[in-house]
Amino acid sequence: MGDDNGREIPIAATSPMHPSFAQFRTLLQVLACGCVLALTACASLPPPTTELNDARQAVARAADADADQYAGPDLARARDLLAQAQAAMAERREQDARDLALRAVAAGDLAHARSLEAASAAELGQRRGEIADLRQRLRLEETP
Repeated sequence: MGDDNGREIPIAATSPMHPSFAQFRTLLQVLACGCVLALTACASLPPPTTELNDARQAVARAADADADQYAGPDLARARDLLAQAQAAMAERREQDARDLALRAVAAGDLAHARSLEAASAAELGQRRGEIADLRQRLRLEETP
């Protein structure tokens, strides 16, 4: 090989340079950032205390709406899921506890809604019966 002046350049001068410490430092920084990102991605969520409280409230709301009477199986399911969530939390299975608590909220809300629906239907039936009784009385009073 030659340069612009026609002189021969030794092969050793054209070989790739050895990496400098600056290149190592950049590589180490990239690796450190990768490790931090990997550890951040693996970090666990906080304990599901909010979800458990929401499940307790949903079960209590359903019970307050007389779900024992009108939506017994749904309320029993919500209570069972809440108990399972609490047991999972005690065993430090936080993801299972979170999932079970969310299911307990849904079951409690369903029991609450069905209880309200059944109570409303029962009240509607009672009011219709009262109306029928009043109509009957009015007919009896009209006839001589």
